[in-house]
Amino acid sequence: MMSFNFDEKIDRRKTHSVKWSGGENELPMWVADMDFAVAPAIQNVLEKRVSQRIFGYNIIPETWNESYVNWWETRHNLPLQKEWILFCAGVIPAISSVVRKMTMPGDNVVVLTPVYNIFYNSIVNNQRHVLASPLTYQEENYTIDFADLAEKLARPETTLMIFCNPHNPIGHIWDSATLKKVGDLCLKNHVLLLSDEIHCDLAHLGKSYTPMLSVSEEIAQNTIMCVSPTKTFNLAGLQTSAIIIPNEKIRARVNRGINTDEVAEPNSFAIQAAMAAFNEGGPWLDELTVYLENNKNLLKKTLTEKIPEIKIIPADATYLAWLDCSAITSHTEKLCAILLEKTGLRLAAGSVYEGNGAKFIRWNYACPQSDLKDGLDRFITGVKIFKDQLA
Repeated sequence: MMSFNFDEKIDRRKTHSVKWSGGENELPMWVADMDFAVAPAIQNVLEKRVSQRIFGYNIIPETWNESYVNWWETRHNLPLQKEWILFCAGVIPAISSVVRKMTMPGDNVVVLTPVYNIFYNSIVNNQRHVLASPLTYQEENYTIDFADLAEKLARPETTLMIFCNPHNPIGHIWDSATLKKVGDLCLKNHVLLLSDEIHCDLAHLGKSYTPMLSVSEEIAQNTIMCVSPTKTFNLAGLQTSAIIIPNEKIRARVNRGINTDEVAEPNSFAIQAAMAAFNEGGPWLDELTVYLENNKNLLKKTLTEKIPEIKIIPADATYLAWLDCSAITSHTEKLCAILLEKTGLRLAAGSVYEGNGAKFIRWNYACPQSDLKDGLDRFITGVKIFKDQLA
């Protein structure tokens, strides 16, 4: 029996929620935040902070660094030093700052596609070039095309690679051998490696993640790791994250960059929420992992039985299902539009992630199971309408 109630339905409409800003009939399962109440330990510490009634400027106490150190050593067997850890107001602000301050306008930034769409914004909006290395897709499995990656990292204009582990949207955890190949290629070509590991604590049951910093000392000295409790503990609106950099010289430059970009100061809830998550949130996360596994299995079972043409790509982490719809369409934007118009179900069309994403849909199943069942009913109805229109 679970100690935490993940079946509870919380009305998020009219709360200025991005996810729930649509019409009354809309059921949103697109953007990556969860529809579960946060861990009680987090709510308690935030309520205590609110009761103080003054919300001025904030410092970053050493205990915040220690909470990261303890969590990564306990959960991921990765020893960190407190001084390696910098506060930043979100992983994307951190990535954008690194792009601005560690590369030059016109430089190439390599990404493995399909990948989280906001990476492209962080690159293009700062006048750098996206250099895509498409993942190879065969038999419902993604792998890195190392010949293509090596060629693109070797280009003289390439100065940064943005890596994603676990990889969003495909949900894949890269193994140690793959991480070493990527890290060694970056070293060989003098390319700085930025590893976004925000989804690392959302590994599925029986799966484990390997941090890029653990692969080798040489790779660690060329790596900037971005992490946060926001995806795992549903705290995205609190703008709290960490940049972990073992290399002192790189760390000094990044620290200067996030300060001149004004993204290095915490709001009045960012520090307390992160510390409560990492210091007291373990039991909640363990139960969440089981609940999400049950939701994933329900999603897979239902689609296999009702719409077998649509395949769920095997995943190791995240609460985001990546659905191969290529048997019914080569471009899912129209399918998603019909789902929204005819049933109210809002899913994410995969084209924004580029690569081969146009044939895919991303589905966030981190919600009470009753909502997931509702979403599945709507999906079955919407797909039938879509297929009838094609006939």
